[in-house]
Amino acid sequence: MEKKCQIIAEIGWNHMGSLDLAKKMIDQATVSGVDYCKFQTWRVENLKEGPWNKDGRIEIYQKAELKDQDYIELIEHCKKNKVKFLTSIFNVKDLPFLLKTNIKSIKIPSHEVYNLDLIKKCADHFDKIFISVGACKWEEFENIMNLKIDLSKVYFLHCVSSYPLDENNVNLPKLIKLKSFHKQIGYSGHLKEIDDAIAAISLGASIIEKHFTIDNNLPGRDNKFALLPADMKKICDYRDKFVKMNIDKGINVQDCEMDIYNNYRGRWSKD
Repeated sequence: MEKKCQIIAEIGWNHMGSLDLAKKMIDQATVSGVDYCKFQTWRVENLKEGPWNKDGRIEIYQKAELKDQDYIELIEHCKKNKVKFLTSIFNVKDLPFLLKTNIKSIKIPSHEVYNLDLIKKCADHFDKIFISVGACKWEEFENIMNLKIDLSKVYFLHCVSSYPLDENNVNLPKLIKLKSFHKQIGYSGHLKEIDDAIAAISLGASIIEKHFTIDNNLPGRDNKFALLPADMKKICDYRDKFVKMNIDKGINVQDCEMDIYNNYRGRWSKD
């Protein structure tokens, strides 16, 4: 039987700093059937100076930032729900803390796909590394492929870093090209609907990541286009059906066809 695609609910910072809301999102994502609940690990103090200091984004970052103890609670809440905890890392400075949590998997977001030092250090310490290759030049992808790391633990996720994403820009042929270079590929999608995820599963993605929320009216950009639990469940249900549809029954007549084979053939004249 074909190996089941793993589904990541990207909660990210949709909780806007509320630990209770983050836990509710984990609960609902678990009911939908996902395998991972993903967050983001960053510290405002590690941000460089930029336009975000003047356009109001810094205040949003400050509100959404989680404390170390918050991550510990979320990891435990995931364990309670029997779903895997996952987080994106943006800075090498956050690595020591995450290593203390004993999590086994890590996500390198598209923003950091150029950060080869971060990727190498993560490859040294985690069992699985999910790398989104959105806003990524092809030579940058090749740079990662040429790193002296264990690529068997790496999963490349085709991604188009546009929020939300127009269906004309989903670019599924790139996913197929990635698959020709590396076995373990997936898709991180920003289309508001579920069609991109369904298509990616059908094309052989072993990982699907979609933004997740429990209310599209919550504050923050990502909540606006994130999937609600019912739509996330549709993806998970299709994933399960896709596995069944790929059970190899050979090239001859199946048992379920024998009634037609025995009782319906030959009813009509060949002339």
